[in-house]
Amino acid sequence: MEYKSVERYLQKKNQTTSDKSHFRSFVLGLIHKSLLSGLIFISTLCMIKVYPDTKEVIYKKVFQEQISFARINQWYEKNFGSLIPVDSFFVHNTQAVFQEQLVYHAKESYQDGVKLTVDNNYLVPVLESGIVVFVGNKDHYGPTVIIQQVDGVDLWYVNVKYDSAKLYDYVEKGSLLGETLDTNLYLYYQKSGEFLDYQKYLP
Repeated sequence: MEYKSVERYLQKKNQTTSDKSHFRSFVLGLIHKSLLSGLIFISTLCMIKVYPDTKEVIYKKVFQEQISFARINQWYEKNFGSLIPVDSFFVHNTQAVFQEQLVYHAKESYQDGVKLTVDNNYLVPVLESGIVVFVGNKDHYGPTVIIQQVDGVDLWYVNVKYDSAKLYDYVEKGSLLGETLDTNLYLYYQKSGEFLDYQKYLP
C-alpha cells in the first residue's frame, strides 16, 4: 500500500513538472512569434517611410492584385508554427477524425463551374489547404464557402451547410468542410476574378 502511494505521488509530481514545462514553452513561443510579427510590421513601416514608392507597391500587391494569404500562412506555420498556438497547449494529443477524398457519382458543367452528384447530405472534404475567405449566401449561387487555396486559386463550395466553417480559419486538405443540403455539390474555381476550367483541377 505504501509503495503504491509513493508511486502515485511520483507520477503526479512528474505530470505537474511536465505541465509547467509545456506552459513555459507555450509562453516563450508566443512571445517570440509576437516579437517577430511586430518586427515585420515595424520594418514595413520603416520601408514605407524611407522609400515612399514602397507604399504603392504594397498597396498594389495587397489590394489590387490577389495576394495569397493562404500561402503566406502556410509558409509562416511551416517555419515558425502557429501565430497563436493555443491548441498546442490545451490539446496534447490530437488526431484527425475526418480525412477523406472527394467522391461523386456524376459530373456536368454548370454555370461557371461544375455540378457533382453525390450522396444525400454528403460530407464534403476540403480539396486543397487554404484560408476560408467567405461564408454565407452568394446571389445566384446559394449557401457558399470560399477557400483561398495555397495554390492561389479560390474554390467555391456551393450548396453546403457551413455551420462548421469559420471565416479566416486555415483548413487542411482532407478535413471536413460541411454537409451538402441534398445530392448536389457545386464547385467553382476562380483566380483574379476569372472563373477557371474545372477540368484542370477536379480529380
